[in-house]
Amino acid sequence: MKISFIGGGNMARAIIGGLKNNGFEMSAITVMELDAEKRLTLAAEYNVSTTDTYTDLMNSDVIVLAVKPQQLKEICNQLNPLLQSQLVISIAAGVRSADISRWLAGYQAIVRVMPNTPAQIQAGVSALYAIKSVSSVQREQANTILAAVGKTLWLDDEDKMDAVTAISGSGPAYVFYMIEALQEAATALGLNPDDARMLALQTFSGASILATQSMDDVKILRAQVTSKGGTTEQGILALETANLKGIIMNAAKAAAEKSVLLGNQLAQ
Repeated sequence: MKISFIGGGNMARAIIGGLKNNGFEMSAITVMELDAEKRLTLAAEYNVSTTDTYTDLMNSDVIVLAVKPQQLKEICNQLNPLLQSQLVISIAAGVRSADISRWLAGYQAIVRVMPNTPAQIQAGVSALYAIKSVSSVQREQANTILAAVGKTLWLDDEDKMDAVTAISGSGPAYVFYMIEALQEAATALGLNPDDARMLALQTFSGASILATQSMDDVKILRAQVTSKGGTTEQGILALETANLKGIIMNAAKAAAEKSVLLGNQLAQ
């Protein structure tokens, strides 16, 4: 499989790095990047081919659109006359596959992907949606590429992508916000900043690993920590009094609504 990336930013680098770690042949990857300095860095770090022209991508089996959403329409206009049968994967947030197809004059071999930032350390999760005409071979190609940076989840309805954006796409920011709050609480209680950071990070990391590996639901795991009449029970009571669960649900709802709005705006 020959893969081309349009755009050499953080997510493209994350995917290329994941493929490299999985033993993928780097000579089969080409990156089209207009920034000459970025091209030099990518070639030196990953030993991939780089270019600043679209025509060098046409021998690829897969073309990954790894650019900002606002750039995608213009890039599709440039790419349109050169496409033959390549699979086009878009990781541009918010841009619907129907709009990508429209900008590509009705081209149908399109998979839309919503990755998240932990992909940078191959610990991400990516939701994928394929237009119905995408072949099983092309679906497997897309899955292979995104599995290099974490878990994959295939959606049967593209409208669910807005919910995915709100949960796994925006979710890392919610987690970082909680870690930030726990660190500040630790320093307010008298711990030094280094110890506060270590305790907060390790607590989130350890709890996440435990939840991942345990056969029990997270509600049961929470109950196991929350002894009757103990300190944790008092802390959970404070969270429930503040309606923290409702606040988090409202945050996800707001993010999903914004995702729908951005998709509508980008479609225009």
